[in-house]
Amino acid sequence: MKRLFAHLIVLTFLPGFLFAAEGSRLNILFVFADDWGRYASCYKGLDGRPTPNDLIQTPNVDRVAREGVLFKNAFVNAPSCTPCRSSLLSGRYFFQTGRGAILQGAVWDESIPTFPLLLRDAGYHIGKSFKVWSPGSPADAGFGGQQYAYQKAGGACNNYSEEVTKMVADGQTIAAAREKIFGQVRGNFDDFLAARKPGQPWHYWFGTTTTHRSWVKGSGKALWGIEPDALKGKLPKFLPDVPEIREDVADYLGECQAVDAYVGELLKRLEAAGELDKTVIVLSGDHGMPGVTSGKCNLYDHGTAVTLAVRWPGAKPGRVLEDLVRLPDLMPTFLEIGGVKPPENLYGKSLVPLLKSDKSGLVDPARNWVVTGRERHVGVAREGNLPYPMRALRTPEFLYIRNFAPDRWPMGAPYAAAESTPDVKAVAANTRAAFPDMDASPTKTWLIAHQHDPQWKQQFDIAFAKRPAEELYDLKNDPDQVKNLAADPAFATQRRELSERLMKTLQAAKDPRVVGDGTAFDKSPFSDPEQVGGKGDKAKKKAK
Repeated sequence: MKRLFAHLIVLTFLPGFLFAAEGSRLNILFVFADDWGRYASCYKGLDGRPTPNDLIQTPNVDRVAREGVLFKNAFVNAPSCTPCRSSLLSGRYFFQTGRGAILQGAVWDESIPTFPLLLRDAGYHIGKSFKVWSPGSPADAGFGGQQYAYQKAGGACNNYSEEVTKMVADGQTIAAAREKIFGQVRGNFDDFLAARKPGQPWHYWFGTTTTHRSWVKGSGKALWGIEPDALKGKLPKFLPDVPEIREDVADYLGECQAVDAYVGELLKRLEAAGELDKTVIVLSGDHGMPGVTSGKCNLYDHGTAVTLAVRWPGAKPGRVLEDLVRLPDLMPTFLEIGGVKPPENLYGKSLVPLLKSDKSGLVDPARNWVVTGRERHVGVAREGNLPYPMRALRTPEFLYIRNFAPDRWPMGAPYAAAESTPDVKAVAANTRAAFPDMDASPTKTWLIAHQHDPQWKQQFDIAFAKRPAEELYDLKNDPDQVKNLAADPAFATQRRELSERLMKTLQAAKDPRVVGDGTAFDKSPFSDPEQVGGKGDKAKKKAK
């Protein structure tokens, strides 16, 4: 008993232990949507040019941003779900997480501390609904597997357009179908809240996967009233502005609006329980849009930039911050909220000082860079299960990318797309039929079908062609990152400085790609066969 009492005294006075009394610690609601990029109506107008954010309507995300803080420049560490989540859970660079650095074939290293389990050990009631960490073995490692799952009320929210379309076909109204799905969202959250002890602080992770491919073609308009042609002139330059692709983007925006609706249901439950002003609310996603050029699996902003809105009770609301932040920052942030001392040598840096500040714009001048990267996504994308190794340094002015193996296909080998007459049906039906690191989608199918059309050659090459060893983009004059300046003598100084800065950062972090012979990720166990059908690695929808 004396030992326990002494332990509690030490915890109470640890630096960063925010609250001595159990009941005074803030709750943490984390909504983390699969494949949800930087799409919310609160971003409308922030980029100074037309974008799909001009069209989307997300009143609940907007409310969190309005009553809290909206981060204009939030980036993942890796634009592929398992390594992104490995980095997020641990606060480390993705390449510091062992086999958590790859997608298919990932295995969690149990010796790596994660914020949910550290919060649990500090007295938090923790729980999750749906995806935390997968594919990989064991599924949702880092959150205790499935022992803290609250999902019995149902998971239709993970397939919004498919579920609503089916229910409507069976004779229900759209409103009734939505209410059934919303009821499941509420039910899972209510079960979680009911399981906690009186006065116990809690952390709940809501991991919907509805924004992951696939979804029902035409559902954006049919279910949400999003008119595809209203996107004309608002697509990034690397996407052909044609009806088929506008519809694909509109359908994705519909799934983003479904995420927003779920946020609304969770907010209502918090208000009804009297917990809203005792809870930090964080909303984000694990990378950019899937199945399109420069999105998921790419280090361009379209792949690495994500929504990040945070509501902190008592903090000055309505602020938009320009600091460059990265999702691994959330790990030490959540620990500081919970009064837990973070592990040492993290890549992530707590956002609490930014959240407690009363400033807008740039709060911390030192937050002027982020590092992103990736290795292996789909195992069969390249012969020998080889990855496509990339690292990038993003500053306010430039994006510099180092492609370590420019002889490899960035989105995977052409396969069915290599013929003069590509197998379009196969491409449309199967992600792995061609360029396997890009999800199957109407956009991918359209690009492959038009690859020999001179009008669209540039867009096809941006999506799928091999890339040079270095890329450099002037973000002010080229926000869509389509003009590579790495070979331009006028930018030689910037290219050299950014390259040296990136390599120095990677070497200091002991990135296996730049230490030793630099080929660790090309060898076993990282290059082992992908274990399709194995636990946590099934190649089916929502499991990537």
